[in-house]
Amino acid sequence: MDTQQTRQGILCALCAYFIWGIAPAYFKLIQQVAPGEIMTHRVIWSALFMLGLISATRSWRRVKTVIQQPKKVLLLAVSATLVGGNWLLFIWAVNNHHMLEASLGYFINPLLNVVIGMLFLGERFRRMQWIAVALATCGVLVQLWKFGSLPVIALGLALSFSLYGLVRKKIAVDAQSGMLIETLWLFPLASLYLFGIADSATSHLGNNSASLNLLLIAAGVVTTIPLMLFTAAATRLRLSTLGFFQYLGPTLMFLLAVLFYGEIMTPDKAVTFGFIWLALALFIIDALYTLRRSGARKA
Repeated sequence: MDTQQTRQGILCALCAYFIWGIAPAYFKLIQQVAPGEIMTHRVIWSALFMLGLISATRSWRRVKTVIQQPKKVLLLAVSATLVGGNWLLFIWAVNNHHMLEASLGYFINPLLNVVIGMLFLGERFRRMQWIAVALATCGVLVQLWKFGSLPVIALGLALSFSLYGLVRKKIAVDAQSGMLIETLWLFPLASLYLFGIADSATSHLGNNSASLNLLLIAAGVVTTIPLMLFTAAATRLRLSTLGFFQYLGPTLMFLLAVLFYGEIMTPDKAVTFGFIWLALALFIIDALYTLRRSGARKA
């Protein structure tokens, strides 16, 4: 790939992961709204945003191609359930002062992706990857044994997002069409809940301030823009290069939690984070070594 393409890819990747990393600050702005309601707004406005985006880019032919394959449409219902669960858990965690544990989930995610690749895609572990996954597992087990608790939120976020990635890889549809169909699967339930079931001080849009309604509508932008940037980066960069940017999001989340929102690094979290960070260091070293070795072979 030429230098310009690479630069564009790096810029898109940085922007995508930066937005994902600071997204908790957005959800904190609307923490007076119940997580379930925020989730419904995220679905509804994302669906409408995607309809507008696909119309603007004249991408309906690709959507039609996917719709003509019922198996893919049904599998997108599965991926929609997984990503919807991930969104809801993330919103709840951020607005209930569990941002540190949410960031831990996204630090665990790359390691869990390796395990899922081995179990479901026939990929093989390299020796350093085995050690990295073992260290991460030790971090969780030590927390359970020493402190009697499991990082349930972190594990839930990591597992749901890893399984979502697996299902989307199996479906093999483009990002825009896939996200449109996923949000359309969730749209009826979200609309029923928001307009027919929810009854709170913020569920009736006509009673809200204009600023709050604008923030709720922005949920669609916060959801779709980083995904589109990520897709643009993926088409311009090697996946091995793109992978190194994935730690930016949880790092920013971690810093927000500690420096701006007063969350405390308790001993149980410190132990688990220590093991996970050591595991990730080995994971990155292994990736760099593999890249260098493959480059030497090509030369």
